[in-house]
Amino acid sequence: MPRRLHASHRIVVDAPVDQTFLFFTPAGEELWVDGWKPTYVHPSDGRTESGMVFIIGQGDELTIWTLVDFDREAHRSRYVRATPASRIGLVEVRCAALDKERTEVWVSYTLTGGERVLEDFEGERFAAMIDDWASKIAEWRTGRQAMSSARAHGYGRGKSSR
Repeated sequence: MPRRLHASHRIVVDAPVDQTFLFFTPAGEELWVDGWKPTYVHPSDGRTESGMVFIIGQGDELTIWTLVDFDREAHRSRYVRATPASRIGLVEVRCAALDKERTEVWVSYTLTGGERVLEDFEGERFAAMIDDWASKIAEWRTGRQAMSSARAHGYGRGKSSR
């Protein structure tokens, strides 16, 4: 029998609020989420705006996402996500600057689905999933900074010495 579940968790991302907020858009997640390759339905160029629709996954995990509210100034977005084989829900992301270089991010899921499907969104499992997002963003930013530093020192330019 289907049931409803609400879960939320807070993380801190070491980046300015405007940048952090964009990490939680479909295109932003392509940077740091392994295997996140949305098929953009509308707009087809993947531009982030209220009303956009995109698809992730396949088979029983095919998920249709609609961005129902995107407020760049308030750093808030809300998505409806439907995985027809198992669950439907609302996902909300809110960002607030803690200072110039750190952002608090609240991620909230409200889902309706079968008991077993919702287990991954309960308590410590949900918190661990969201904590992992902060780690992946930090890893991506560290790797990007290392690449920028290497380019600044001349690595990655011209012909290889091999």
